[in-house]
Amino acid sequence: MSNLVRASRELFSRTPDETFDTFEQLYQYCSTLQDLSIDRWEPPQLVAPTILEGGQLGLSIGSSGQFALNDWSFGQLCGLSRVDKQTINRLQTQTALQAFHDTLPKGRKPLQVLTIDDRVRSVHGVSYTRLYNLELLDMVREHAGDFMPPQKGFNGATGLYAGEQDMFCFLIDTTGWVEIGGESFAPGFFLWNSEVGRRTVGIETFWFQSVCANHIVWDAMEVTTFSRKHTANVHDALPEITGLLRQLVASSDKRRDAFVRQMTAAQTSVLGQDQEETMKALSGRGIPMHVVKEAMKMVTSSGSRLTVFSLVDALTRISGRIRQAGERAELDARIGRLLTLAV
Repeated sequence: MSNLVRASRELFSRTPDETFDTFEQLYQYCSTLQDLSIDRWEPPQLVAPTILEGGQLGLSIGSSGQFALNDWSFGQLCGLSRVDKQTINRLQTQTALQAFHDTLPKGRKPLQVLTIDDRVRSVHGVSYTRLYNLELLDMVREHAGDFMPPQKGFNGATGLYAGEQDMFCFLIDTTGWVEIGGESFAPGFFLWNSEVGRRTVGIETFWFQSVCANHIVWDAMEVTTFSRKHTANVHDALPEITGLLRQLVASSDKRRDAFVRQMTAAQTSVLGQDQEETMKALSGRGIPMHVVKEAMKMVTSSGSRLTVFSLVDALTRISGRIRQAGERAELDARIGRLLTLAV
């Protein structure tokens, strides 16, 4: 089992105006944000930095007029110009304006500028494909409508966040608890996206035992993660995410019984008559020998039996210390398959 910290990071990084009490409030905010936003496609020659009335840098967009830049769109403009943001900030406004004029792309491919009211939310080239938050939240409404936010965090945040830059959604099935060996597990998921290119679109589904006031998800199992960049095929992520949501919801009903049977069996099943046989069984499943020895030592030193469940638990804790993502994912997959050995 592992501990998931995505929601905890959000809890500590969000401002109160980006926090929502209910899913419907989050949905309404994202709906309004989408309605007010306008995606403008213009040739590079018609997207030009300018000095606004207050003396700040802005952007002139074709015949649409002048718009202010926020911190995110200003950083993207610097990226398109391949000029360091800190360097531009140290220049006088007129000098910075000239620097942008000299370095912004002058090709034929259009730029897409997302605006809301009188400010720019984002600036992208043609390779970026936008996916609106509402498209994801509509899927949640349709396929996981019974899922709810967890209990509020220590600062009152619920796990539902959104702003001009991105959206994050933490939901659990409060009716999906099952008892396994005297311990309770329930399904939940994280869902995230950015309409302006700040982060990927993705989902992480899991079964868990508890959520603390810091919104750390403790003792999570059956963890599945999917994400995709906002390139031309980003909308292909929608059926993938829908499939994972459907699978998770089904596990609250149909797969719940199988999950309980498997986990119950894992708590009593052993992989050998003694430690030597157990060691051979684990190494034969592709678990490195030094990891096997450490896991068995963890289990025996705690006074527990060398059951499939206790070994999977210990192995997962060891895997969580591996920094290299690819190596950790490969080991997690092998550890997960050990549960199928429970009889």
